[in-house]
Amino acid sequence: MEKTQQQTKQQTPLKAQAIIEVDKLWTQFGQAVIHQDLDLTINSGEIVGLVGGSGSGKTTLVRQMLGLNRPTKGSVKVFGVDVSTANVDQMYALQNRWGMLFQQGALFSALTVLDNVALPMRELRALPDRLIRDASLLKLQMAGIGPEHALKMPADLSGGMTKRVALALALARALALEPELLFLDEPTAGLDPASSAAFVELLRSLHKDMKLTVVMITHDLEPLLALSTKIAVLADKHVIAYYTPEKVMKVHHPFIASFFLTARDAEHDTCG
Repeated sequence: MEKTQQQTKQQTPLKAQAIIEVDKLWTQFGQAVIHQDLDLTINSGEIVGLVGGSGSGKTTLVRQMLGLNRPTKGSVKVFGVDVSTANVDQMYALQNRWGMLFQQGALFSALTVLDNVALPMRELRALPDRLIRDASLLKLQMAGIGPEHALKMPADLSGGMTKRVALALALARALALEPELLFLDEPTAGLDPASSAAFVELLRSLHKDMKLTVVMITHDLEPLLALSTKIAVLADKHVIAYYTPEKVMKVHHPFIASFFLTARDAEHDTCG
């Protein structure tokens, strides 16, 4: 009997660890209600694509996850901490566990490529400068930036490389502190197909090697379908679908029908 109980215990799957828990969220600006009773749970290791029409509150929701906006009602917990009520020390600890890649790269123009990446580690003052330099070069390499670009200024990044380098550099800086959670805001916007494909491969590799949990706002179908383990669709003031990409595309809703029309057509053409 004891052996049977032990076998049963070993066969019971472990419960997934919730990294982000959004519960009964309301967001209201004046008379405009953006979110109403919105629920969303993101588990460890997932890549969640966040999609929705204009005004659906995608960016607002991510800002609430980052503690930059407070919900009108409900709660947003990240690593078990309610970010809307967290104190300064709690928020500082959380910020060391996540990274944010802004759409425009957000580079410091007065710092070199290397110093942009090194800055978060230097602010912690926990490592000697030699180790910070080596770690920064490693992060740049992980983001696809060779050492020959390390001492360049952002203004020296010319031509078609500018967007790609700024994107990869911002990702490298976001990863400088080895975060467990990464937020991406339209990471492939404005990239040509080759650069977008390279970014997809980069993120897929980093996700695997660093066991990252990723929340990604995007309008680009190819990276969305290539990377997302789940897609959360915001419409009608809440999450109307939250499944694997294959299941989401089968949900009957006007926004989903129009948003995934291209992907469905491509799938139909392939099958035909």
